[in-house]
Amino acid sequence: MAQSFGDRLVAAGQKHGRLCVGIDPHAALLEQWGLSDTVDGLREFSRTCVEAFAGATALVKPQVAFYERFGSAGFAVLEETLVALREAGTLVVADAKRGDIGSTMAGYAAAWLQPGSPLEADAVTLTPYLGVGSLDPAIKLAAEHGKGVFVMAANSNPEAEAFQTSDIDGRMVSQRMVDECAEYNLGAGIGHVGVVVGATVAKPPVLDRLNAPVLMPGIGAQGATMQDAKAIAGEVSHLVFPSVSRSVLAAGPDVAELRKRASELAKQV
Repeated sequence: MAQSFGDRLVAAGQKHGRLCVGIDPHAALLEQWGLSDTVDGLREFSRTCVEAFAGATALVKPQVAFYERFGSAGFAVLEETLVALREAGTLVVADAKRGDIGSTMAGYAAAWLQPGSPLEADAVTLTPYLGVGSLDPAIKLAAEHGKGVFVMAANSNPEAEAFQTSDIDGRMVSQRMVDECAEYNLGAGIGHVGVVVGATVAKPPVLDRLNAPVLMPGIGAQGATMQDAKAIAGEVSHLVFPSVSRSVLAAGPDVAELRKRASELAKQV
C-alpha cells in the first residue's frame, strides 16, 4: 500500500516547515501584480507562484474558483499548475470544497484524486454537510492511492459560527465532524482524512483524536496569529499546517520575495 498522505505531508513539513501557501489569483491581486484579469494574466501569476513555491514549501493550495471563473481555459491553466508543482515534488491540495453523494461524489473524487486525471492533486478539500459518510467515495479513493482529503469542520468565516457551534446530542456540529473523520484514521501511522479548522474560530473542536493533518486558515489578513493556531492545536501541533495566502502573495510578483515571505512564515510555525 502507498505511504499515507498524512505521513507524506508531515515529512514535507519537517523538511520545509509546516506551512500551506494558497494560490489565489483573484482579480484584485492580478491587478496588484500588474497583470491583466485574463487567462494570460492567470497563467503568468500561476507560473510565478510555481517558480516561487515548488520544491520550497510543504503544501500548496490553488483555489479552484479563481481558475474556474475563466471556464475551460482557466481549468487548462490549473492543470498546468498542478502538474508543474507535483513534478517538482511539492504536495498540492486542490481547494475545490466538493460535496455530494453516490456516483456524483465518486465523479468528483476521480477528477481530483485518480492517478492520471488531468486535475490530479495530492489532496482535495471537501464539504461534509451532507454527512461525512457521503464523502466515502473520495475518502476510499484517496486511501488507495496515498492521497488525502481535508474536510471542512470549523470555518473561519463568521457566517459559519452559529451553525457549526450548534449542539447535537451534547456535541458541537464541528466536533462531530472531526470525530467522524477520526474514525477513518485509526491504526498505525498518520491518517489521510484531515480537517479544516479556522484559526479565528472562538469555539474550536478538540483535535487530539484526529490523527491526521489539520489545515488552519485565518492567519494574517483575517486577523489570527501563529500563536492562535498553536492554542487551537493543543497536543497535536505537529499535525497543524497554518494556511496563508494574502500575507505571502502580497510580496509578489518578485519570485525571491515570495519565497522569502513563505520561508519566514514557515519558521514561525
